[in-house]
Amino acid sequence: MHIFRGTIPQNRNPVALTIGNFDGMHLGHQTMLRYLRESADRLDLVSCVMIFEPHPREFLSPNQAPVRLNSLREKLEFFSELGINQVQICRFNSKFAEISPKDFMGRILQGRLLARWILAGKDFRFGANRVGDLDMLKTFSVQYGFEVHEMPSYVINSLRVSSTAVRQALAIGNLEFVKCLLGRPYSISGRVIDGDKLGKKIGYATANIQLKREQPPISGIFAVEICGAIELSPQIVMRGVASLGARPTVHENSELVLEVHIFDFKKDIYGLHLRVNFLHKLRDEEKYPNLEMLARQIGKDVENAKNYFSSEARSTEN
Repeated sequence: MHIFRGTIPQNRNPVALTIGNFDGMHLGHQTMLRYLRESADRLDLVSCVMIFEPHPREFLSPNQAPVRLNSLREKLEFFSELGINQVQICRFNSKFAEISPKDFMGRILQGRLLARWILAGKDFRFGANRVGDLDMLKTFSVQYGFEVHEMPSYVINSLRVSSTAVRQALAIGNLEFVKCLLGRPYSISGRVIDGDKLGKKIGYATANIQLKREQPPISGIFAVEICGAIELSPQIVMRGVASLGARPTVHENSELVLEVHIFDFKKDIYGLHLRVNFLHKLRDEEKYPNLEMLARQIGKDVENAKNYFSSEARSTEN
């Protein structure tokens, strides 16, 4: 997969293109990207996705921008897994925001990317002040000679699958429904970094995962699965308990921290990149009067998480 950051290349080969933010990579996104790839293969085009960094709403209205569901790295990993050939990461700034729909279409999509087939949803918007829409895109297709295909919404039980729906389910801790929307558990990935070793001191050693976002969409205590580079084998899946929050018992006004206690695991994994799959919320984060009571509660969390995994195993067998 070829990744272009900032400067938009002068393509030599025409592309089948879709444009968006693809935050969360839910089932609607996955269906859209598979259709893009299949259509590109059928038409002998390069499958290309255009995304923006930062998210346009983060730049234009930072106080109203939604919480991100994925880091850029996670998003690119999903694109690669789905077989996308090319990703264009556009730097969204004041200059980019002022590009008219006509210039965006003629100078960028046609002049540089050589878009010959474009896939868009009914709420697609482009150009300065978001004045370009699907109807305008279809008008340009006649002028420039490319095909436009409209992607229908992906619906589950009468609910349109969207990044907003995923955020709402995460906010109330309904991870089981989130899994239905994503087709997989919600996850956060990051590198294991050095911490204050407090977990080890109170009997529950933890791996501290570096967060690449200021405000994750979830917080609390969770039953999790951990996979990635553990023991240098990405196929190994471990289980554990994760805490994602500000650790109020330990620090006042602390930065958010993701800590994972992996069951029956004592190997050195500092510096390795892991993915944490959030399967079930056990409780909200709480402040305890002392470390002894915190350790006691962690013991209960470990027991509750193991009970959850045992229950899931029994239901699978039945």
